[in-house]
Amino acid sequence: NPAWPKGSKSRGFSKPYAFYVMDKAYVDFKALFRFHQAQAFWVSRPKENMTFETVEQMDISDVKSGVLEDSCIRVTGYNSSKLYPEAMRFVRVYDPDNDTIVDFISNNFEVSALEISNLYRHRWDIEVFFKWIKQNITVKTLWGYSENAVKIHLWAAIISYLTVARIKVACNSPYSITEVATLIRISALERTDLRSLITKLDSSIISNQNVKELSLFDEI
Repeated sequence: NPAWPKGSKSRGFSKPYAFYVMDKAYVDFKALFRFHQAQAFWVSRPKENMTFETVEQMDISDVKSGVLEDSCIRVTGYNSSKLYPEAMRFVRVYDPDNDTIVDFISNNFEVSALEISNLYRHRWDIEVFFKWIKQNITVKTLWGYSENAVKIHLWAAIISYLTVARIKVACNSPYSITEVATLIRISALERTDLRSLITKLDSSIISNQNVKELSLFDEI
């Protein structure tokens, strides 16, 4: 790993050669310059009121890619030029799916303009993944709150979910993954064949959860 720039405040803030992708609502030229000083790359969207001058127009390798402009620019605003005194990249792309033109800014001049656009596009994949986690992975109690403990909880929950998903596929169950997990949970104390449990359609199992469970409190 390369040494951190002398006097940089980015130690522990970002990793060299990593890409950080963010929405224009989070554009902070002071923070972006710290990324740059730490030898990390960033991709974002410029705000509508960002003023800049074009230093150099770069060639577009594939005119059919939808890239309309690929330039080296410098911001010219009084404050922004002091916070980010070096050149950055400006990429303009036509988005056929939404019939609109989208602008991007970055400090990376090595990858293609289309890759800059794709990096930002795939940012949504991460958001969709976290949305999926919130909707499907339930961690009701954390037994520890360190970074390592939280990761263990999440990975254990994801592994459990994928195990149930694999069981559903292997048994060709008509139930959803959530329903299969419910069936397994409420039948944990029964001597029931797993395959027949999750392949026999019985709406009462899901809607009423009316199954025989062993009780520890019959004598009370």
